[in-house]
Amino acid sequence: MMKRQIFAAVAAMMPLTAFAHDGVSVENAYVRSSNPKTAGAFMVLDNHRETACTLVGASSDAAKRVELHTNLETDGVMKMMKVEEGFPVEAQSTRALARGGDHVMMMGVTQPLSDGDVVNLTLDFGDCGTIEVEAPVDNQRSPEEAAMPVEKDDADHSGH
Repeated sequence: MMKRQIFAAVAAMMPLTAFAHDGVSVENAYVRSSNPKTAGAFMVLDNHRETACTLVGASSDAAKRVELHTNLETDGVMKMMKVEEGFPVEAQSTRALARGGDHVMMMGVTQPLSDGDVVNLTLDFGDCGTIEVEAPVDNQRSPEEAAMPVEKDDADHSGH
């Protein structure tokens, strides 16, 4: 009898597990703050859907304003710019939000962000829904470490 109850409980949860992986997930998320007023959030967006999804916005109680930004070279000078159209993530693919490129920019940080703190972010994918992410603050992470491939066992599965 006990085996049947366990099997029934596992079977009942299977559709929820499958559904949780049928969308966009976030891996290797972290926040870096180079000064007391601003911070950047970096991560890998993994779209498990059969259709493209676009990150159209983000919010966090850790900052007064949160925007999507990218860095572009203009006349030999790198400039950070707000992105109005969002960051598309094609079906069955990933998109890295990384230092020196696309990222989530937090302005008017409400309190100093120290290594080990956790920043809660809400990522808005429009028609594809929203994802709640807990991103640790890691001010020491080098760009090389941030760009390293994510090991599936070590991945941050926020939003799954």
